[in-house]
Amino acid sequence: MENVRFDTKIAVLLREDLPTWQRLNVTAFLVSGLGTAQPEVIGEPYEDADATSYLPMFRQPVLVFEGTKEVLRSAHSKALTRRLRAAIFTSDLFTTGNDHDNRAAVRAVGAADLDLVGIAVYGPRNVVDKIFKGARMHP
Repeated sequence: MENVRFDTKIAVLLREDLPTWQRLNVTAFLVSGLGTAQPEVIGEPYEDADATSYLPMFRQPVLVFEGTKEVLRSAHSKALTRRLRAAIFTSDLFTTGNDHDNRAAVRAVGAADLDLVGIAVYGPRNVVDKIFKGARMHP
């Protein structure tokens, strides 16, 4: 089987000071938004040899990065400037318990003042690379 190189990239950027459980939780929340807004990132459903069906997943790898609060703020600003749709997670969302309160917490703060702990984007590889400049691959 040939190794496929995608001209697009799915990438998540997490703030480097998050505990492990928060990194995993934030990543799961962030990528859930990409599949709904960008249906082309979803592959075909899976099926095993017994004909049991499974849900489709992303058609390409998800790259996870980490960076400082400043790198996250810069990536957010660049994504907005380039009109690339993004999923965001702010520190306020750790204190809410449901989707309604999550959206209200984000709505209460201007874009420049969001206390971002994570952002996920999908787009052309070179654009995503520029947006995440300064971030490093998650260990």
